[in-house]
Amino acid sequence: MEIEHRYLSINGLNLHIAQISKDEVGTVVFLHGFPEIWYSWRHQMVAVAEAEYRAIAPDWRGYGLSDQPQDPENASREHLISDLLGILDALSIPKAFLVAKDFGSYPAYLFALLYPDRTCGVVSIGMPYSPVPFSYDLLPEGFYIKRWQEPGRAEADFGRFDVKRVVRTIYILFSKSDIPIAPEGKEIMDLADLSTPLPEWFSEEDLSMYASLYQKNGFTYPLQIPYRVRSIKETELPSDRTIRVPVLLIQGEKDYVYELPGRYEAIKEGIMKDYVPDLEITSIPEGCHFVQEQFPDQVNQLIISFVKAHPVNN
Repeated sequence: MEIEHRYLSINGLNLHIAQISKDEVGTVVFLHGFPEIWYSWRHQMVAVAEAEYRAIAPDWRGYGLSDQPQDPENASREHLISDLLGILDALSIPKAFLVAKDFGSYPAYLFALLYPDRTCGVVSIGMPYSPVPFSYDLLPEGFYIKRWQEPGRAEADFGRFDVKRVVRTIYILFSKSDIPIAPEGKEIMDLADLSTPLPEWFSEEDLSMYASLYQKNGFTYPLQIPYRVRSIKETELPSDRTIRVPVLLIQGEKDYVYELPGRYEAIKEGIMKDYVPDLEITSIPEGCHFVQEQFPDQVNQLIISFVKAHPVNN
C-alpha cells in the first residue's frame, strides 16, 4: 500500500500532506511534533489504512514540505487549529480521529474542545491534557525548552552543524529517559557527539529522510512552533475546558516527558480525568519519547483498537 503526496492551499500556504486514500470506515489524521514531520507516522499510516481507514499526515506549516509563513515571529496556536480545520474542509472530511504527539497534541486537544462535532476521538502519545499550562519554573536554566525559547540561541546552536547532525543529536538525546539539560557553558547540541549510535529502531535511511525534508525550511519556523508560539487568548476559549470526545493517552514509561513538572500528577493522580471524562490511559513499559517509531506494532494496535471502539457515526 503506497503513501501518496499532495498539496492543499490552506490559509494562504501550500501545506503538504501524505495520505493513503482508503476510506471505508473513517479518517485518521496524524499530527507530528518536533523535530518530526509526516514521515514520523509512516508505520501508523500503513497500519490504519490496512484496517480500512483513510490515513492523512500533514506537515505543519513551516515543517517538511509545507510552506513557511513569511512572519515566523507571529506564529500562533490558532494558526495550527485553523490549518487543521482547513485540511478537513478541503478534503470534505466531516469528522476525523486525531492522533498526535509532542506539541501536536496541544492543537489536537484544543480542536476537540472547540470542534467536538468534527472530532471522533483523540489519541495522544505522551502528552496529557491540562487546561492550565504546565510550568517549567523549577527546572534549571539549561533545560532545553528554556534554551530554545530564547530567540536566536537554538539557531546559533544548530547552525554549527548540518541538518543531519542536528536531527541525529535530537533523536539520540530525546530517546533517553533523562530530561535534556545543558550544563553551564554548554549548548544542547553539545550533549551528544557523532560517536553515539542512533537508536536501533531509527536507521540511517530514516535520518537521511528527515534531513532531506528539513533542507527546505530549516529550523527557523519549527523553533517558533512550539517553543516561542503565542498561546490562544483565554477569552477565545470556552469557560468549560472539558473535552467531551473519547481520548486515549499512550504513555511510554521511559519518555523523559514523564519526568517534567505536572505530567506525573496529570496521569497517575487522575487530574487529567477531571477534564476528560471518557479517558483511557495505557503504558508501554520501555517506550521512549518516540514510541510510535520505537514500538510501531504495539502503538498501531492500540490506535486501531481505539478507533474501532468508537465508530464514526456514534
